[in-house]
Amino acid sequence: MAWLRAAALVTVLAAQALAEPQMSWLDNGKIRLGADLAIGGAITWLSRSGSEENVINSHDWGRQVQMSYYGGPVPFVFGDKRPAKYWEGLGWNPIQAGDDFGHGSRVLEHRNDGQTLYVKCVPMQWPLDDVPGDCTFESWLELDGSAVRARCRLTNARADRTQYPARGQELPAVYTNAPFHRIVTCTGEGIRTIEPKGPPEWTHWLATEGWSALVNDAGWGLGVWNPGCVRFVGGFNGKPGAGGAKDDACGYLAPQRLEILDHNIVHEYRYDLVLGTLEGIRAHVLARTSHELPAWRFASDRQGWHYVQATDGGWPVRGELAARFTGDDPQLFSPAFFCHAEDAPVLVIDVAFRSHGKTAHVFWTTLAEEKTSPERVLSFPVMGDGEFREYRVRLADAPGYRGGVTSLRIDPPGGEGDSVRVRAVRLEH
Repeated sequence: MAWLRAAALVTVLAAQALAEPQMSWLDNGKIRLGADLAIGGAITWLSRSGSEENVINSHDWGRQVQMSYYGGPVPFVFGDKRPAKYWEGLGWNPIQAGDDFGHGSRVLEHRNDGQTLYVKCVPMQWPLDDVPGDCTFESWLELDGSAVRARCRLTNARADRTQYPARGQELPAVYTNAPFHRIVTCTGEGIRTIEPKGPPEWTHWLATEGWSALVNDAGWGLGVWNPGCVRFVGGFNGKPGAGGAKDDACGYLAPQRLEILDHNIVHEYRYDLVLGTLEGIRAHVLARTSHELPAWRFASDRQGWHYVQATDGGWPVRGELAARFTGDDPQLFSPAFFCHAEDAPVLVIDVAFRSHGKTAHVFWTTLAEEKTSPERVLSFPVMGDGEFREYRVRLADAPGYRGGVTSLRIDPPGGEGDSVRVRAVRLEH
């Protein structure tokens, strides 16, 4: 969990300790993976084959390697059950393992043919006492050499149909034991060690190759790669050094992306866990990475795009983002990415504006400056008649379009009651 407990509750930990593990295993002769069916199929074991050095921490049920989602409202209240004060900021927060009161998530289905380990569960609302999530989680786990390949799916069935603002999601949440305390990543300028903070103020950074690792003093440990994420959060809690799966000291990593979670959404992502040296972890990622420029076609989902002062028609997405403005200065945000400005001089937008305004604006953030600025904006003329057109915006003409580009923001013309429909956005050479 991104909000690791500030003070352990002895009674809670005692209740969790009573849950007898129900392990399902995969072993390919290089690595051994264990998922605990007593707590929703969360990953509680990962080691080299034949080794007893498990890298995964399970001090409480907010650890492990597991699925974890965030939505509104904040705070999330169910009947007369309210979160403790230090959990209020989490909002709606179902997690795969269980809740903070010792109730494990319930497995609905499990299959393991020795190649693929599949689990479907009803997660628990982490901050609340015995409140199942109004959703299901599914995960598919396979081994590939020294890596775990994972695919995950959230299926929502919420009675609350409100479209809440996008929240940062843990895709997934990963906790390691005390020896694995050094955070290392690639930031566009080479390999870099991240200075880790502890809870509740974790460290945030941009991992330009989509991976980060928690390693020991010898440079060996666990890498996490999500091909859809370049933003990461993580840190270290407690004292680095000796410690096992049940000890409080732990490292934390999570690839992150802002996502709108509709009441009925089906949200999927994939990630790899890689055991090895930093060189081996990076080689695994680079061998599987596409070097295409960022491009988003909204055939069936939002592709990580989200809004300020706007809402869309909800899930499912059918070929376009159809957003209606709820106030002045509406804004459309891309997910974080990384490319070099000189490789992507042109922005192409397939869009229909409905507004009396005649000018739209595009902002961008960079590796050097992650906030938008009047120095990094380009305006372009548009038609507001509601007809689709392809606008080609030459970003390279702006003096501030230089270096590593990390996100886009499109400000359409208009205000409350106006609208925009977007079929695709892409960067071109």
